Amino acid sequence: MFSNRHAKIMLLVVFAILGFMIATQIKTTERQKTINVQRAEELTERLRVVEQQRDDLAKEMERLQASAGSDKALETELERLKEFAGEVPLQGKGIQLILDDSKVTAQVGENPNLYIIHDDDLLRVINELRAAGAEAISINGERLVSTSEIRCAGPTLSVNNNRSAPPYVILAIGNPSNLASALKLRGGVLDTFKFWGIQADLTMPEVVKVPAFKGRRTFEYAEAAEEHDAAKDGDK
Repeated sequence: MFSNRHAKIMLLVVFAILGFMIATQIKTTERQKTINVQRAEELTERLRVVEQQRDDLAKEMERLQASAGSDKALETELERLKEFAGEVPLQGKGIQLILDDSKVTAQVGENPNLYIIHDDDLLRVINELRAAGAEAISINGERLVSTSEIRCAGPTLSVNNNRSAPPYVILAIGNPSNLASALKLRGGVLDTFKFWGIQADLTMPEVVKVPAFKGRRTFEYAEAAEEHDAAKDGDK
């Protein structure tokens, strides 16, 4: 009797322990599942954040690349405009023309001014060079730009408001053959100089270097004008 009762008690204890172990295992499994789900949700959220950051960085990179390309294009265009405006020194193929007053002594009754270089003489040379396609021109180190002047200043000439005396070294960048041919035309500028004994030495250096414009340019009266539609103006 005692043994049966003892056995029953032992069985109850064993069953209780097994039940507790099973319940604990179930709870542990459920907790592990919950943790795994939470971890999966957390990893999913982290992945979403990382992907969003990646997309944002890709967009920013595209924007920066586009901006860099735009800045580069703007810088290139600005440099090109500076070259046309004479703001930077240039070099290339071209010609060098050195002009000096005539060594011929004027005869009695002749005008001695016929044997010296005047502003009109330089202007004729410059006009011929520009017509022949000169891309940059200088006279005695003075770059000629749209606002440059060549005029008499007593016994000397003024270029860009700076006095200059002969010999006059004229540098021009462009097709050397075209520039030289324009000056050597029969009855042209060099023939006229030769007739009066004015010295003209024309050469074609391998590299011609034209300096940048040294002066200052400002607009006092001019300002940008609004663009007008010619078609609309014609309809009015």
